[in-house]
Amino acid sequence: MLDLVIEGGEVIDGSGAPRVRADVGVQQGRIVRLGELAGVAARERFDARGRIVAPGFIDVHTHDDRLLLDAPQGAHPKLSQGVTTVVTGNCGVSLAPLCSAVTPPAPLDLLGSDAWRFDRFGDYLDALEQARPALNAACLVGHSTLRVRHMARLDRVADGDETRRMADDLAQALDSGAIGLSTGLYYPPARAASAQEVIAVGAALAGARGIVTMHIRDEADAIDEALREALHIGRALGVDTVLSHHKLVGKANHGRSVQTLAAIEEAAQTQRVCFDCYPYNASSTMLLPGRVAQSDDVRVTWSKADASAAGRSLFELARERGRPPEQLAAELQPAGAIYFAMSEDDVSRILGHPMAMVGSDGLAHDTSPHPRLWGTFPRVLGHYVRERKLFSLETAVHKMTGLSARRFGLHKRGLLASGHHADIVVFDAQRVADRATFDHPTEPSAGIDAVFVNGRLACREGRTADVHAGRVLRHGRSD
Repeated sequence: MLDLVIEGGEVIDGSGAPRVRADVGVQQGRIVRLGELAGVAARERFDARGRIVAPGFIDVHTHDDRLLLDAPQGAHPKLSQGVTTVVTGNCGVSLAPLCSAVTPPAPLDLLGSDAWRFDRFGDYLDALEQARPALNAACLVGHSTLRVRHMARLDRVADGDETRRMADDLAQALDSGAIGLSTGLYYPPARAASAQEVIAVGAALAGARGIVTMHIRDEADAIDEALREALHIGRALGVDTVLSHHKLVGKANHGRSVQTLAAIEEAAQTQRVCFDCYPYNASSTMLLPGRVAQSDDVRVTWSKADASAAGRSLFELARERGRPPEQLAAELQPAGAIYFAMSEDDVSRILGHPMAMVGSDGLAHDTSPHPRLWGTFPRVLGHYVRERKLFSLETAVHKMTGLSARRFGLHKRGLLASGHHADIVVFDAQRVADRATFDHPTEPSAGIDAVFVNGRLACREGRTADVHAGRVLRHGRSD
């Protein structure tokens, strides 16, 4: 007898293949049968008639390190949009290994100020397993976190001893189950780091078959040089390289995705490289005065100096207070912001590229977060597939499941196939849509009927049903 049969739906299996009418049989958390299962005994049956049945979405770019340790009340920002697996520790920022009684420097503070208690990466993974997370989690080690841990001064290249200690921490983390290293060379804690430092720190990646994900040094005027540096690091390490949230920032750079995508395609002929992106023409990170002038608008997401600024336009606040926006940005520190500085044409061109995976890059601890935290995956399905017809539904699902699982080495996930883990989302293709907006950023999406994580019903019509169905996906361990 099967534990569960999801019956009557159209199966999009995550491979990019055309949809087929099939039932999905689940036993002990795995898919065991696909096809006509009307006569097969099952403890539970889920009616998916008129719906799409697909692999649970894989959010390849998150900052959910801390969120996974909690069990949020009410709707869950990821489960409610069909996500079943997240990749954490991106942009050089991971919650471990770092013990700190004081708030670490930005952008590490985007993960909060009071959760820095894991001296070893393995300790964090152990705590995550004990917390029994809502989602499956594959975890990266942040290069910036390693720098903060081992360097008293961050405004220089690491010396030999510091580099060795960072490399040792990474090797231990990989042995504990980390999937790779992430960098954030754009941000102050790692801005002084050289490419050679990153290569030396990441020396253990090749032997462990790890991955490197890179928030490159610049996504505006100097993006060509930044791309060359990132590709050089990936080649020198000899590992799969993921370019994080690929985009072009600033009006002077609108349209340059034609050239950057061509450069990535050329590199892919001789090295393993791909990229992720999110389906919005606004980005979000720490509030940086240097980013203000290149943006059409800037919205404050949080501010320790002035909590009332959260959710407000920096430009409007500056006019009200009679200050230049850059000056006000400095006065609000530490703070976060949303920047409206991208071209929709570039967003569509990047998202539509065959190499593109989907990642939310959401910041779960912002007071007024970017709506991508709650709406990324339904936005792809609703806005870009149904309304814009940028690509087919099968292609969209592939970008959010099978492609991501293959690139990140997530064993037996991302596809609806016999023997694979039963991470499954059931949704209405005619109704699925993001409802989170910049004014109301925490609205759950519409059209997601059910989400199963490892065969357990975790979310039903946006309402959380189980916050402990996830697993820690330790790299190199059979699962």
